[in-house]
Amino acid sequence: MHVVITGANRGIGREMATQLTAEGHEVTGTARDGSCDVALDVTDPTQQAQFAAQLGDRPIDLLVCNAGVYLDKGLPLEEYTAEIWSQSLAANVTGVFLTIQALLPNVRLGSTPKIAIISSQMASHARAPGGSYAYRASKAAVLNLGRNLSTDLRPEGIAVGIYHPGWVQTEMGGDEGDISVDESASGLIREFDALTIETTGCFHTWDGRIHAY
Repeated sequence: MHVVITGANRGIGREMATQLTAEGHEVTGTARDGSCDVALDVTDPTQQAQFAAQLGDRPIDLLVCNAGVYLDKGLPLEEYTAEIWSQSLAANVTGVFLTIQALLPNVRLGSTPKIAIISSQMASHARAPGGSYAYRASKAAVLNLGRNLSTDLRPEGIAVGIYHPGWVQTEMGGDEGDISVDESASGLIREFDALTIETTGCFHTWDGRIHAY
């Protein structure tokens, strides 16, 4: 199986790449800083097109849209700027769409092709504890994106799943996270394996629970 993971240079993305490689899969990891197989800023359409051209007609069996930013963690409402909003939405929403748009021809060539979008429980409208406005809004938007993509791609046999990775002990999640990066990555991989066209459009947690929208 050929897997493409965006944002594979750290945290959950890197651990997923490590575990999938250990399982014998071919993994192509991307990172904005060029520290992985492919240098890719997911917000840049030119780089997306270059990556697609580099892949040629190589099939992608699983595309994991993991790259994202959390720029407003703990930020007071008064300190928000338009740039924080634009960068958050560009990376967490537009970047996911551009990645799927650019690589869809390769995904179509995969065997039982799947797209996994890493969102967050912070996307859920059922939870509103306040704060992190840009991050919450962007993750809610990408949840909506994934749900609608699942409808459009279902006739082609492409399954789309959206996932909450847990509150993970990473640079983004912080040391106070509930689970280790190893637990999150292994749980997500199990969820990707379980994803089928019958469950397309699902919003699941890393440990298999159905998450409230």
